Amino acid sequence: MERSDAILIRLTRLTDTSLIVHWFTAGHGLIKTVAKGARRPKSPFAGKLDLFFSAEILWQPSRGGELHSLREVALTATRERLRRSYDSILLAGYWCRLLETAVERDHPEPAMHDLLRRGLDHVDESGASARALRHFEEELARTLGVGQAGARASSRLREALGGLPGQRRQVLDRLEDPGNFRFPDREKRV
Repeated sequence: MERSDAILIRLTRLTDTSLIVHWFTAGHGLIKTVAKGARRPKSPFAGKLDLFFSAEILWQPSRGGELHSLREVALTATRERLRRSYDSILLAGYWCRLLETAVERDHPEPAMHDLLRRGLDHVDESGASARALRHFEEELARTLGVGQAGARASSRLREALGGLPGQRRQVLDRLEDPGNFRFPDREKRV
């Protein structure tokens, strides 16, 4: 069995009753676990698996694949206020996607785990902002060793990672001018 502090970054339905849970852990980096029976009403995981939750998790490593078996979840932070704002959810989701691009599976990255934890806690307390987005990118570029004084962190990350998640533009548009945000025009149908 393995144990680590973790942040839930993605949920995927596996079966009618089970989920694939993607975690960013302090001690093992990105991992995927199966939460068997998690969608049942009386599951021991009920109320413990939601985006951006922090927890101490216990899992059984897979013998021949990347899908481990989740055994226990003990919540340490739920970040309820973050979930009340669409902009905060978008920003947190962008950060998770960005880290998935930057980190290899099953490779410990405690500094990046700490960066995500601090970023999510900040957004939970203060709300989403373009400044928070840029600060996160600057810290990530510095942690990856690609940051340069005077250079935009987003450009350095784009170059180092082969691109940035597509949702960055949407998040930035909403955060820079929330009063004038509009959904993109639909393509006209003939």
